[in-house]
Amino acid sequence: MNRLTSAPVPKSSAAATLKSHRPLDRTAPRHEMPQCLLAPQHYERNYAYPLVVWLHDDGGDERELKRVMPLVSLRNYVSLSVRGTAKAASGFGWPETADEILSAESRVAEAVAQARQRFNVHGSRIFLVGAGAGGTMAMRLALRWPDRYAGGASIGGCFPTGHSPLARLPLARRSRLLIMHCRDSETYSVDRVCQELSLFHAAGMSVTLRQYPCGDELTTQMLHDLDVWLMEQVTGIVTAQEHVPAQPSEWN
Repeated sequence: MNRLTSAPVPKSSAAATLKSHRPLDRTAPRHEMPQCLLAPQHYERNYAYPLVVWLHDDGGDERELKRVMPLVSLRNYVSLSVRGTAKAASGFGWPETADEILSAESRVAEAVAQARQRFNVHGSRIFLVGAGAGGTMAMRLALRWPDRYAGGASIGGCFPTGHSPLARLPLARRSRLLIMHCRDSETYSVDRVCQELSLFHAAGMSVTLRQYPCGDELTTQMLHDLDVWLMEQVTGIVTAQEHVPAQPSEWN
Protein backbone atom coordinates (compact mmCIF):
# COMPACT_ATOMS: atom_id res chain seq x y z
CA MET A 1 0.00 0.00 0.00
CA ASN A 2 1.38 3.37 -0.98
CA ARG A 3 1.01 5.74 1.95
CA LEU A 4 2.26 9.30 1.59
CA THR A 5 2.92 11.24 4.75
CA SER A 6 1.46 14.71 5.00
CA ALA A 7 4.14 16.03 7.33
CA PRO A 8 6.11 17.97 4.66
CA VAL A 9 2.97 19.89 3.69
CA PRO A 10 2.53 22.96 5.93
CA LYS A 11 -1.06 22.33 6.91
CA SER A 12 -1.20 25.36 9.18
CA SER A 13 -0.53 27.75 6.29
CA ALA A 14 -2.93 25.85 4.08
CA ALA A 15 -5.61 26.07 6.74
CA ALA A 16 -5.11 29.81 7.02
CA THR A 17 -5.47 30.17 3.27
CA LEU A 18 -8.63 28.10 3.25
CA LYS A 19 -10.13 30.08 6.11
CA SER A 20 -9.84 33.28 4.09
CA HIS A 21 -11.50 31.66 1.08
CA ARG A 22 -14.09 29.44 2.76
CA PRO A 23 -16.98 30.54 0.46
CA LEU A 24 -15.13 28.88 -2.39
CA ASP A 25 -15.59 25.31 -1.16
CA ARG A 26 -18.54 23.00 -1.05
CA THR A 27 -18.52 19.65 0.70
CA ALA A 28 -21.43 17.46 -0.31
CA PRO A 29 -24.14 16.80 2.32
CA ARG A 30 -24.26 13.29 3.75
CA HIS A 31 -27.15 12.18 1.55
CA GLU A 32 -25.12 12.85 -1.61
CA MET A 33 -22.05 11.05 -2.96
CA PRO A 34 -19.17 12.00 -0.62
CA GLN A 35 -17.18 14.61 -2.50
CA CYS A 36 -15.61 18.04 -2.19
CA LEU A 37 -15.85 20.73 -4.86
CA LEU A 38 -13.77 23.92 -4.89
CA ALA A 39 -14.39 26.94 -7.09
CA PRO A 40 -11.42 29.03 -8.23
CA GLN A 41 -10.76 32.34 -6.56
CA HIS A 42 -12.39 35.24 -8.46
CA TYR A 43 -14.38 32.79 -10.58
CA GLU A 44 -15.22 34.13 -14.07
CA ARG A 45 -18.28 32.41 -15.50
CA ASN A 46 -17.35 33.27 -19.10
CA TYR A 47 -13.99 31.50 -18.87
CA ALA A 48 -13.84 27.71 -19.33
CA TYR A 49 -11.59 26.45 -16.52
CA PRO A 50 -9.47 23.31 -16.42
CA LEU A 51 -10.83 20.77 -13.93
CA VAL A 52 -8.54 18.91 -11.52
CA VAL A 53 -9.96 15.70 -10.03
CA TRP A 54 -7.95 14.71 -6.92
CA LEU A 55 -7.94 11.08 -5.74
CA HIS A 56 -6.60 10.68 -2.20
CA ASP A 57 -4.22 7.95 -1.06
CA ASP A 58 -5.36 4.92 0.92
CA GLY A 59 -6.43 6.06 4.38
CA GLY A 60 -7.57 9.51 3.24
CA ASP A 61 -10.87 10.98 2.15
CA GLU A 62 -12.33 13.71 -0.06
CA ARG A 63 -11.57 16.47 2.47
CA GLU A 64 -7.89 16.19 1.58
CA LEU A 65 -8.62 18.49 -1.37
CA LYS A 66 -8.89 21.46 1.00
CA ARG A 67 -5.28 20.94 2.11
CA VAL A 68 -3.88 20.17 -1.33
CA MET A 69 -5.32 22.80 -3.68
CA PRO A 70 -4.06 25.88 -1.80
CA LEU A 71 -0.57 24.48 -2.45
CA VAL A 72 -1.32 23.84 -6.13
CA SER A 73 -3.42 26.88 -7.08
CA LEU A 74 -6.65 28.45 -5.88
CA ARG A 75 -6.94 30.51 -9.06
CA ASN A 76 -6.21 28.29 -12.05
CA TYR A 77 -8.70 25.44 -11.71
CA VAL A 78 -12.06 24.18 -10.67
CA SER A 79 -11.19 21.18 -8.50
CA LEU A 80 -13.00 18.27 -6.94
CA SER A 81 -12.28 15.17 -4.91
CA VAL A 82 -14.35 12.06 -4.32
CA ARG A 83 -14.12 9.50 -1.54
CA GLY A 84 -12.42 6.16 -2.20
CA THR A 85 -14.66 3.23 -3.00
CA ALA A 86 -13.75 1.05 -0.01
CA LYS A 87 -12.92 1.39 3.68
CA ALA A 88 -9.23 1.48 4.52
CA ALA A 89 -7.40 1.30 7.84
CA SER A 90 -7.98 4.92 8.78
CA GLY A 91 -10.10 6.23 5.93
CA PHE A 92 -10.91 5.05 2.42
CA GLY A 93 -9.04 3.50 -0.49
CA TRP A 94 -9.08 2.44 -4.12
CA PRO A 95 -8.87 -1.37 -4.43
CA GLU A 96 -7.65 -2.61 -7.81
CA THR A 97 -10.38 -5.22 -8.33
CA ALA A 98 -12.62 -5.26 -11.39
CA ASP A 99 -15.71 -4.22 -9.44
CA GLU A 100 -13.94 -1.45 -7.52
CA ILE A 101 -12.39 -0.07 -10.71
CA LEU A 102 -15.85 0.17 -12.26
CA SER A 103 -17.13 1.80 -9.08
CA ALA A 104 -14.30 4.36 -9.13
CA GLU A 105 -14.95 5.05 -12.80
CA SER A 106 -18.64 5.69 -12.14
CA ARG A 107 -17.99 7.80 -9.04
CA VAL A 108 -15.49 10.05 -10.80
CA ALA A 109 -17.64 10.43 -13.92
CA GLU A 110 -20.68 11.42 -11.84
CA ALA A 111 -18.69 13.98 -9.83
CA VAL A 112 -17.24 15.48 -13.02
CA ALA A 113 -20.73 15.77 -14.53
CA GLN A 114 -21.98 17.57 -11.42
CA ALA A 115 -19.00 19.95 -11.46
CA ARG A 116 -19.67 20.79 -15.11
CA GLN A 117 -23.28 21.59 -14.30
CA ARG A 118 -22.20 23.98 -11.56
CA PHE A 119 -19.17 25.66 -13.17
CA ASN A 120 -17.84 26.52 -16.62
CA VAL A 121 -15.38 23.66 -17.22
CA HIS A 122 -13.42 23.13 -20.43
CA GLY A 123 -14.39 19.66 -21.64
CA SER A 124 -10.94 18.97 -23.10
CA ARG A 125 -9.04 20.05 -19.98
CA ILE A 126 -10.12 17.57 -17.31
CA PHE A 127 -7.16 16.03 -15.49
CA LEU A 128 -7.13 13.15 -13.01
CA VAL A 129 -4.51 13.54 -10.28
CA GLY A 130 -3.81 11.44 -7.21
CA ALA A 131 -1.39 10.43 -4.49
CA GLY A 132 -0.28 6.87 -3.81
CA ALA A 133 -3.10 4.43 -4.58
CA GLY A 134 -5.18 7.38 -5.74
CA GLY A 135 -2.47 8.23 -8.25
CA THR A 136 -2.50 4.69 -9.57
CA MET A 137 -6.28 4.87 -10.01
CA ALA A 138 -6.00 8.31 -11.64
CA MET A 139 -3.59 6.90 -14.23
CA ARG A 140 -5.81 3.88 -14.82
CA LEU A 141 -8.94 5.93 -15.43
CA ALA A 142 -7.11 8.45 -17.61
CA LEU A 143 -5.87 5.60 -19.82
CA ARG A 144 -9.22 3.83 -19.74
CA TRP A 145 -11.02 6.94 -20.97
CA PRO A 146 -8.51 8.99 -23.01
CA ASP A 147 -11.39 10.57 -24.92
CA ARG A 148 -12.95 11.77 -21.65
CA TYR A 149 -9.90 12.98 -19.70
CA ALA A 150 -6.98 15.06 -20.97
CA GLY A 151 -4.43 13.25 -18.86
CA GLY A 152 -3.42 11.82 -15.52
CA ALA A 153 -0.81 12.50 -12.87
CA SER A 154 0.40 10.26 -10.07
CA ILE A 155 2.41 11.37 -7.04
CA GLY A 156 4.09 8.35 -5.50
CA GLY A 157 1.69 5.86 -7.08
CA CYS A 158 2.94 3.16 -9.43
CA PHE A 159 1.61 2.52 -12.91
CA PRO A 160 -1.50 0.29 -12.76
CA THR A 161 -1.20 -3.44 -13.46
CA GLY A 162 -3.90 -6.02 -14.11
CA HIS A 163 -7.29 -5.54 -15.75
CA SER A 164 -5.72 -4.32 -19.02
CA PRO A 165 -4.76 -0.69 -18.28
CA LEU A 166 -3.59 -0.30 -21.90
CA ALA A 167 -6.60 -1.91 -23.55
CA ARG A 168 -7.24 1.30 -25.49
CA LEU A 169 -3.60 1.90 -26.39
CA PRO A 170 -4.11 3.66 -29.76
CA LEU A 171 -6.17 6.35 -28.03
CA ALA A 172 -4.15 6.22 -24.80
CA ARG A 173 -1.00 7.27 -26.67
CA ARG A 174 -2.37 10.79 -26.84
CA SER A 175 -2.93 10.98 -23.06
CA ARG A 176 -0.65 13.34 -21.20
CA LEU A 177 0.84 11.59 -18.19
CA LEU A 178 2.99 12.67 -15.26
CA ILE A 179 4.60 10.38 -12.70
CA MET A 180 6.30 11.88 -9.64
CA HIS A 181 8.54 9.30 -8.00
CA CYS A 182 10.02 9.43 -4.50
CA ARG A 183 13.59 8.17 -4.85
CA ASP A 184 13.70 6.55 -1.40
CA SER A 185 10.18 5.12 -1.50
CA GLU A 186 9.63 1.84 0.33
CA THR A 187 6.63 0.93 -1.82
CA TYR A 188 7.55 2.14 -5.32
CA SER A 189 11.11 1.15 -6.09
CA VAL A 190 13.52 2.60 -8.63
CA ASP A 191 13.65 -0.83 -10.29
CA ARG A 192 9.91 -0.73 -10.85
CA VAL A 193 10.16 2.76 -12.34
CA CYS A 194 12.78 1.47 -14.79
CA GLN A 195 10.49 -1.41 -15.77
CA GLU A 196 7.66 1.05 -16.35
CA LEU A 197 9.90 3.24 -18.53
CA SER A 198 10.60 0.21 -20.71
CA LEU A 199 6.85 -0.42 -20.95
CA PHE A 200 6.12 3.17 -21.96
CA HIS A 201 8.83 3.03 -24.63
CA ALA A 202 7.56 -0.25 -26.04
CA ALA A 203 3.99 1.05 -26.06
CA GLY A 204 4.95 4.26 -27.85
CA MET A 205 3.66 6.43 -25.00
CA SER A 206 4.91 9.86 -23.91
CA VAL A 207 5.25 10.17 -20.13
CA THR A 208 6.90 12.83 -17.99
CA LEU A 209 8.73 11.28 -15.04
CA ARG A 210 10.20 13.32 -12.21
CA GLN A 211 12.15 11.88 -9.32
CA TYR A 212 12.40 13.61 -5.94
CA PRO A 213 15.06 13.04 -3.25
CA CYS A 214 12.68 11.95 -0.49
CA GLY A 215 10.78 9.01 0.93
CA ASP A 216 7.03 8.38 0.63
CA GLU A 217 6.04 11.99 1.10
CA LEU A 218 3.81 14.62 -0.43
CA THR A 219 5.75 17.89 -0.51
CA THR A 220 5.02 21.48 -1.43
CA GLN A 221 7.59 21.21 -4.26
CA MET A 222 5.65 18.34 -5.83
CA LEU A 223 2.39 20.28 -5.69
CA HIS A 224 4.08 23.36 -7.17
CA ASP A 225 5.52 21.26 -9.98
CA LEU A 226 2.11 19.69 -10.54
CA ASP A 227 0.64 23.16 -11.10
CA VAL A 228 3.40 24.01 -13.58
CA TRP A 229 2.88 20.74 -15.49
CA LEU A 230 -0.90 21.20 -15.62
CA MET A 231 -0.59 24.74 -16.95
CA GLU A 232 1.89 23.56 -19.57
CA GLN A 233 -0.72 21.08 -20.80
CA VAL A 234 -3.40 23.79 -20.81
CA THR A 235 -1.36 26.53 -22.52
CA GLY A 236 1.09 24.47 -24.55
CA ILE A 237 3.89 26.66 -23.21
CA VAL A 238 6.77 25.02 -21.34
CA THR A 239 7.98 27.30 -18.55
CA ALA A 240 11.24 27.37 -16.64
CA GLN A 241 10.74 26.13 -13.08
CA GLU A 242 12.25 27.39 -9.87
CA HIS A 243 13.16 24.46 -7.64
CA VAL A 244 14.22 24.15 -4.04
CA PRO A 245 17.97 23.43 -3.64
CA ALA A 246 17.44 19.64 -3.83
CA GLN A 247 16.17 19.50 -7.38
CA PRO A 248 14.34 16.49 -8.80
CA SER A 249 15.68 14.89 -11.92
CA GLU A 250 13.38 14.76 -14.94
CA TRP A 251 12.96 12.60 -17.99
CA ASN A 252 10.42 12.81 -20.84
